[in-house]
Amino acid sequence: MYNMKYKLVKEQDDKVKNFQEGRIEAFDAIENKLDELKKLLRQGKIDTIKYYRNNPESYAVVIGTDLIVDYFKDIFTLLKPKE
Repeated sequence: MYNMKYKLVKEQDDKVKNFQEGRIEAFDAIENKLDELKKLLRQGKIDTIKYYRNNPESYAVVIGTDLIVDYFKDIFTLLKPKE
C-alpha cells in the first residue's frame, strides 16, 4: 500500500515537473521564432523599398505592417505583468 501511494505521488510530481518544464521551454521556442521574425522583417523592408523604387507612384501595400503592429499590441498585452 505504501509503495502504491508513493508511486502515485511520484507520478503526479513528474507530471507537474514535465508540465512546468514544457511551459518554460516554450519561451525558448518563442525566442527562436523572434530571431526568424527579425530576418523576415528585414527582408520585407528591403522588398518594400525595392518595390517603391520600381513603382514610385504606387500606393500598394507590399506587406501588411498595420496588421503586424496590431498583433504585437496583443502580444505585449499578454506579456505585461498584471497590475
